Amino acid sequence: MFRILKKEFAHFKSFPRNMRILLMTNLIYALVLPIIELFVGAYILRESDNTSYVVVYQLMVYFGIPVSFLINGILLRRIKIAWLYSLGMLLSGVAMSIMMLLPSVDITGISISGFVMGISFGFFWSNRDFLSLSTTNDTNRNYYFSMETFFYTITFIIVPAIAGYFIVSGERFGWYPAKAAYVTLTAVVFGLTVFSSIMVHQGNFVNPKNDRFIFFKFEKDWYWMLLLGAFKGIAQAAIFFFPILLILSFVGEEGSLGGLVAIGSLITALVLYLIGRFSKPEHRIYIFSFGLLVFLAGGLVNTIFFSAIGVVIYQICNSLSRPLLDASYFPIQLGVIDHIAEIENRNKFAYIFNHEAGLFAGRFAGCMLFLLTAKYASPEFALRYVLLAIAAIQALSIPVAQMLIKKIQNYKKQKDIHAGAVPESIVV
Repeated sequence: MFRILKKEFAHFKSFPRNMRILLMTNLIYALVLPIIELFVGAYILRESDNTSYVVVYQLMVYFGIPVSFLINGILLRRIKIAWLYSLGMLLSGVAMSIMMLLPSVDITGISISGFVMGISFGFFWSNRDFLSLSTTNDTNRNYYFSMETFFYTITFIIVPAIAGYFIVSGERFGWYPAKAAYVTLTAVVFGLTVFSSIMVHQGNFVNPKNDRFIFFKFEKDWYWMLLLGAFKGIAQAAIFFFPILLILSFVGEEGSLGGLVAIGSLITALVLYLIGRFSKPEHRIYIFSFGLLVFLAGGLVNTIFFSAIGVVIYQICNSLSRPLLDASYFPIQLGVIDHIAEIENRNKFAYIFNHEAGLFAGRFAGCMLFLLTAKYASPEFALRYVLLAIAAIQALSIPVAQMLIKKIQNYKKQKDIHAGAVPESIVV
């Protein structure tokens, strides 16, 4: 076992230093994300007993993200990217603090907290995407994103279980109120974001070119990438708030929320590591398709059973599908950016910024689908059927992803021909 670990660590050290620093930074921040994604929503539902409040909060998060992308693009002309990346991580703790300081959970308070959290995510993801793009290449992106997602998967096993037990135990044994537990978790989030902010400054990261980054016309293949982003955004609307609503609706406490999230994640973590270690670029479409089909299966089970059993099975499917989708989607996205940016000779951050428009359109559509269904039918009807509808819609992204992968392969092989290399075959 020691020899295997030593071999894998040597493999990790064979990659560029900036890539390793970025992975370690994201590992630390991965400890924060489960608390932000799972327990903030659970706190809103606990304090308000209103499922629509959770969706409104998430919708404000989605509004804040593109605003932050725009601000970040402007600030990158004057401020080092590591500082802006740190700002995004630190603001997540600020957003949680705003929520904890509210005398009562109302629509105004959760909207402000959600918008600040969206600003936090925008700074984090826009800089994270550019740094991932600039520190990796197509040959090592499977490893990079599989390792990154492996970290997130492991933390989604450990952190929810510990945090959920911590919240529930205080009330169960009369040690402390639930609000005190949430305040303590917020302090932990602050500490971890400070630590991860220090780590990112150990790298030697370069800002994108100080060029224009807002464009409205692109090469036609980029619009297919935006469509793929919209499909992903629709699913994100479900991924972020449906597990909270479903689990708390049927199980009723945060301890179960943490425990159910852990189910199936250990297997997923192992699969992700093997994917990153041994898969090649041509395997991405299979990983992507399998992740989508697992997510669709989870939505179908939830619709059919709509019970605690259905929630358990759905959450297992969700825990498996989301990491697989992330590990395959991001290399596809960055490959398309490399391809289109070279054709159009533009700042690569322009595509990261514009890609957010596709994600936002999908997120907004997913949230509005739930809100309108809950209003004109019922919250129970929305929880039962909207998830399946979203999963079915997202499955349409498989042929789009396959087409983009083939176009990237064709472009790379044509470059090899012009460079004097002779590829084995040309993908039609």
